[in-house]
Amino acid sequence: MKKNLSLVYLIVIGLLVLSACGTSNDEGTNTDEGATDDKPVLQVGTDAAFAPFEYMETGEIVGFDVDLLEAVMNEAGYEYELKNVGWDPMLASVQGGNIDLAIAGITINDDRKETFDFSVPYFESTHMIVFNEGADINSAKDLIGLKVGVQTGTTGAEAAEKIMGKNHEDIAKYETTALAFMSLTNEDVDAVVTDNVVAAEYVKNNPDATVEAITDKENFESEYYGLMFPKDSELEEELSAALTSIIESGKYEKIYNEWFGTDPDVDMLLKAANQ
Repeated sequence: MKKNLSLVYLIVIGLLVLSACGTSNDEGTNTDEGATDDKPVLQVGTDAAFAPFEYMETGEIVGFDVDLLEAVMNEAGYEYELKNVGWDPMLASVQGGNIDLAIAGITINDDRKETFDFSVPYFESTHMIVFNEGADINSAKDLIGLKVGVQTGTTGAEAAEKIMGKNHEDIAKYETTALAFMSLTNEDVDAVVTDNVVAAEYVKNNPDATVEAITDKENFESEYYGLMFPKDSELEEELSAALTSIIESGKYEKIYNEWFGTDPDVDMLLKAANQ
C-alpha cells in the first residue's frame, strides 16, 4: 500500500511528528528478553488503521505486523517503542531519520527504493475489489464508469488509476481504507480497491454489509511488504537477517497461522528475498 510525498512536505511533517511523538498515547514499549544494554531503544512508526496488520484495540496497537515486529526485535536483541503516528507523518519521520524504521503493510517498489531502504520481504499481497452485492463487477476493467474509493497515496489507489486513469474524477480518495468502506456502505462509491487481506478482513467482520470481494490477478500484480528504513540505514542488514531467521525457524509461520488461519508460502518469500 501507500504513497510518495514531495521532499519539502515530508521534511515539514517529519519535524511536526518529532515533537508530537513524545506525547502520543497510541504507542507500545517492548522490552524483550533478547535485548542488551549496549543497543539503543529503537523508535518504530506505524499507521494503525490497516487491520489485520496493525490497528487499535482497547488503546493498544495490535495486528500481524505488531507480532512479527516483536519476534524480529527479540531475535535481533533490541528494545523498541512502537508509535501510531499516521501514514504521511510516518514516511516523513523515516526519511528525516527521526524514527529508526516503520512497519505498516508497506509495499516495496522501485519508486520507494529511491528514498528508503527496505528489509527482505515478509508478506505477499495483491489487490481486491469490494462492492455491494448485485453490482455487475467481474474484473478490474468493470470499474470503468463507476465511482471507486481508495486510500489516498496507496498502491490500491495506483492500481485503480492504472485501470481508470491518473487522478480520474471517478476515483474518490480517502485518508483511510475504513473511510472508503464507510462510503461504500453509504453508497457514495460503487466499489473499493484495497489490499486482499484487508478486503477479506472487512468482508468477514461485516456480515451485515452485504458486500462481495473479487481478485483480478490479470490486472492486479502481486506486491511484497517490508520493513522500511531511512536511506543507508545501518539497521537494515541486521534486521533483515533477524527477519530471515524468523521465517526459516518456523516462528513466522506460527504468527501467520494465528492471524490468517493458513500456512504461508515460506519458500516463495525466501526466493523473493534473493531476487
